[in-house]
Amino acid sequence: MTDVYSPQKRSAVMARVKGKNTTPELAVRKALTGLGARYRLHRKDLPGKPDIVLAGRRLAIFVHGCFWHGHDCARGARVPQANRDYWVAKVARNQARDQRNRADLDAAGWRVETVWECELRDPAALRARLEAML
Repeated sequence: MTDVYSPQKRSAVMARVKGKNTTPELAVRKALTGLGARYRLHRKDLPGKPDIVLAGRRLAIFVHGCFWHGHDCARGARVPQANRDYWVAKVARNQARDQRNRADLDAAGWRVETVWECELRDPAALRARLEAML
């Protein structure tokens, strides 16, 4: 099946997809702030530029969108019908990059946690998980 948009329109749509300060990331940051945690954002000197870094605790937190990183939830398992081969390859590349970044951070002595977009639906469970991380 071909794409429903022209290449120019698809490019414009994809350019609007944010990589930083996404809604899920802001929700996790708000919860961490509520727990009294102090953190830095997107440290460029660490592999993968983790979304949230608590340097004193040697903790790197990635906030992943289920679709973009191929989570095993309903939203992450969904594959678009249009341009299917592209999306399968794209998500596989993202997953390989995530594993590489995680391994590099582990080797450097960092604890690495991933918070998935679907986990934000239950704020109490998210808060409990973040408290356990801290």
